[in-house]
Amino acid sequence: MLDKVTRDIPSGLARGVKQVIKGAETSDGAGVNLTRYIASPELDMFDPFLLLDAFRSDNPDDYIAGFPPHPHRGFETVTYLLEGNMRHKDSAGHEGLIRSGGVQWMTAGSGIEHSEMPEQEQGLLYGFQLWVNLPASQKMATPRYQEFEPVEIPIEKRLGGVDIKVIAGMTLEGTCGAVTDIAAAPIYFDVTIPAETKFHEIIPQGHNAFVYVIEGPLYIHGENRTTAVASNSMALLDNGERLELSSDDTARFLLIAGRPFNEPVARYGPFVMNSEEEIQQAFSDYRSGHFGHIKK
Repeated sequence: MLDKVTRDIPSGLARGVKQVIKGAETSDGAGVNLTRYIASPELDMFDPFLLLDAFRSDNPDDYIAGFPPHPHRGFETVTYLLEGNMRHKDSAGHEGLIRSGGVQWMTAGSGIEHSEMPEQEQGLLYGFQLWVNLPASQKMATPRYQEFEPVEIPIEKRLGGVDIKVIAGMTLEGTCGAVTDIAAAPIYFDVTIPAETKFHEIIPQGHNAFVYVIEGPLYIHGENRTTAVASNSMALLDNGERLELSSDDTARFLLIAGRPFNEPVARYGPFVMNSEEEIQQAFSDYRSGHFGHIKK
């Protein structure tokens, strides 16, 4: 019997699926194998989201070389690990460890050089990296980090056995995420639902939103159609005010949404600005060592 959770069901237009992204196999860093969903042949960007990578392997040859020192300017990187550990270091002397279940939200702003290296020589490494744009007014902000251990990230438990790990944003029932003060006003939820349960959530009107299916399939119920989305696939959602989905079996997914900036985007590798002139300035500043300092 579906719909074990019936209280607090939001009203408004239900978001359906406008495109399912299968992802493209690629490599990055020093040869880390991954699947790219945004910044791929299927989807260039999804304002304010610039890139989404998923990496999963228990073969150290796929990940051991990691991501040696590289620069960023003009956007934010979000690293979320389901399994494994990743050591982070940067040119301003900051160092941290992202543990299994933990998250790091780095606002690169005016610029930082950092590395991300697996803190393991065997076992499963499984996680995601999301790039979130910054508006023109914040592209040259002082770089900063928000880093959280697994136990610091709120988990909302709903009727019927629904669990929501709230990384950013606020849920229908009022649980606020660990990450705050982000220009895109994002939602970033890691949701697990039992078999034969419907899930309902509010998504701010005007936000671009997608669902990434970790364990599925999921059925996303729009106003006029229901779409099945398989595991390891990403579903771009239509406009609307709420999300309704279900699954025949226990399922897990990421729900991610953000406010688009609707600004010109100029990008080259690790730099994302509003014009080609600003990209050239980023290269010049990086070569001369004029990147910002870090605050936490």
